[in-house]
Amino acid sequence: MGKDLVTAVFTPHDRVVFRRKVRRCLDVLAEMLDTVPFQAGAPTAGLEIEINLVDADATPAMRNAEILADLGDPRFQPELGRFNLELNVPPRELSGDGLADFEQDILDALRGAAECAGKDECRLVLVGMLPTLTQDHVVLANISDNERFRALDAEIAGARGDEFHIDIRGADRLVTSSGTIAPESSCTSTQFHIQVAPDDFARYWNASQAIAGVQLALGANSPFLYGRQLWAETRIPFFEQATDARPDEFSAQGVRPRVWFGDRWIDSILDLYEENVRYFPPLLPELNVEDPVAVRIGGKIPQLYELRLHNGTVYRWNRPVYDVSGERPHLRVENRVLPSGPTVADLVANAALYFGLVRALAEDDPPIWSRLEFAAAEANFRAGARDGIAACLTWPGVGEVPVTTLVRDVLLPQAHTGLDLLGVCPAQRDRLLGIIEGRCRTGRNGASWQTAAVHAAEARGLSRPAALREMTQRYLDHQRTNDPVHTWPL
Repeated sequence: MGKDLVTAVFTPHDRVVFRRKVRRCLDVLAEMLDTVPFQAGAPTAGLEIEINLVDADATPAMRNAEILADLGDPRFQPELGRFNLELNVPPRELSGDGLADFEQDILDALRGAAECAGKDECRLVLVGMLPTLTQDHVVLANISDNERFRALDAEIAGARGDEFHIDIRGADRLVTSSGTIAPESSCTSTQFHIQVAPDDFARYWNASQAIAGVQLALGANSPFLYGRQLWAETRIPFFEQATDARPDEFSAQGVRPRVWFGDRWIDSILDLYEENVRYFPPLLPELNVEDPVAVRIGGKIPQLYELRLHNGTVYRWNRPVYDVSGERPHLRVENRVLPSGPTVADLVANAALYFGLVRALAEDDPPIWSRLEFAAAEANFRAGARDGIAACLTWPGVGEVPVTTLVRDVLLPQAHTGLDLLGVCPAQRDRLLGIIEGRCRTGRNGASWQTAAVHAAEARGLSRPAALREMTQRYLDHQRTNDPVHTWPL
């Protein structure tokens, strides 16, 4: 969720100055896009993976601070809940064995973290929403001891001026409320980053939006929350509702939510940053001493601190990223659609599908976004989250079609082409996309496996809480094998 803050108490004057500073940063970025060489060349990618901690009974273990202190690995950071961690996988090129190297890096990092967790009698779980969570686990006292998280909670709750109301209908229905954003810690995701040249950014972002529903349908892994069976990827509606800073009156007036799919295709990264300034008041107006205009006049590259901080509090499912490394600026698309897990192999297969598809679709002529209405892309996003691998989606040239048919007949060949364009090793391409094909062939992903396993346990007479505990224990056992979820026995 970002870096710690220096200050966590803000005045109205801070907000006014911060708004002006964000606007100045945006003006500087616009000038830089025309005059400064951004990092380009072979596409590089990165991953962030959020992780749950559980005890011997597969229930949340509030031990992240102790485990991180023992681990001493800067790739791991705390997340919102005391039972959450985040692994930041260093970026690398995708060509050759890049994806296989990602997989091995993740497995090695998790192995080290698991050894440390084991000393505290904890285990690591990669899953979108921990099935054994209850409302008693996601309370203010269980937010990580981190100044940024506390400040976010105070600012979002203060802007809301009321409790956050949750109402999700699936096979069951969940109606609840909270006075804090702590329930957001229920949501653990995987984020893919792909670095792109400024002239390519809009095409990659539009392509990412177009396939978001496909990603969700195939990768759904969050069917249970607080003991109820809801959407295949319950993380999507829950995150939207659990962090909605708008008072009800603002929502009724059409004010944009901070967790946002968007409402149009774009022509430039500036379109997204302009929307940030226009639609979203600052939540964390921390001011930095850098004067971006003076830095540019001096011929150097500014960090654009305020622009980046503000962008980090607008939770787009595909988010723009400006960053600087080695005195060179670069742009990335941050794809935030997918849940964590089920296995590292599944996670990297999801990455292969995403990177391959966006690469191919970014080159399509005419582009997919000229043939797919934005409203249809958002409807696909909702259908994929709600129905998972059983979803029917709308796609140009084929109409409304089961997602498994769409992927096998249309999108997997395009993903193959995209990975070839990225220079991915053919053996790795075929292995990873073969996992995606296996899910389509069997109709099984993380969400459908979890649901079937719980229903089978209930059919044997177990209560829902007992069935969820048993299923989570089995999930942990299978996850350790790194065998893709479509091969797991029921």
